[in-house]
This record gives sequence, C-alpha cells and structure tokens, in this order.
Amino acid sequence: MFSIIAAIGKNRELGKDNHLIFKIKDDMKFFRDATIKHKVVMGRKTWESLPGKLKDRENIVISKNTFDGPDSIIHDMQQFIEDNKNTDEEIFIIGGATIYQAFLPYSKNLYLTEVASTCNEATVFFPDFKPKDYTKTLIKKGSDNGLDFSIFKYTKI
Repeated sequence: MFSIIAAIGKNRELGKDNHLIFKIKDDMKFFRDATIKHKVVMGRKTWESLPGKLKDRENIVISKNTFDGPDSIIHDMQQFIEDNKNTDEEIFIIGGATIYQAFLPYSKNLYLTEVASTCNEATVFFPDFKPKDYTKTLIKKGSDNGLDFSIFKYTKI
C-alpha cells in the first residue's frame, strides 16, 4: 500500500526553491519514525534536496535518468504503481508535488503535518484532495519555532 507523508501550510504549501518551507523538529522526528525500515519513493528533485541517502530506508527515485546514490531508480512510474499498489507493505511517498499528485489516487494513507501558517513565497504545493473521502485522526499537536502544527493521519474510506 502507498502512504503519502508531507508537511504543508494553510494553502497546501510544500516548498520553495527545492527546499522545505517548514522545518519542525517534531515533524522531522515523526517522518523518521514513520518511514524507518520502509521503502521511500521520491522524485529526482526531492532526492537532490536531501543531504544524503535516508538511512535505514530503501531509497527509490523516480527519474528518466540514471545516476548514482539511491538504492534504485524507477524509470516507469505507472509500472511501479501497478506492481506495488496491492502490496501489504507500506511504501512511503515523500515528494515532490508531481510524485504526490501521481500517487494520490493509489494511496491509502496521508500523513500530513498541517502547519497553521502560510508562505507567500512557496513555489510547490501539495495536490488538492477531498478530506471527506478519508477518516481523519489526530496523531499529535504542538508548537515549534513559533509554528503551531497538527499531525494527522487520513485513511481512505
């Protein structure tokens, strides 16, 4: 099964200039704890934005090109979706926006850190989705660096 994980602002802001907008310690810890020992799937730009390979996870990059670094590179995203959409294994989709958009219809869970803030300079946004199609469960609420946030799990009905 696919699960999407992201931190978004009030207007679904994700990033600016290939960097995260919101850096919240509890969100980073939640991301690490949720994805550890799992496959993480990302686009090339997300891969390039990382400081390095995410430890204790299978790093999979979707790209038309071949390069060194990740555990594997997927050249055919639709084939990867078809091959994995019915697995019991939880596979985390970690960005960017184009990858989120492609996997959204196939994702059972959305783990969203919703930040009670906006960023007018955002250049990348999380895709629009229908919350009524999911059950919403609060995982954690908090504040960090003046940013209030809530981590929710949306499970497709």
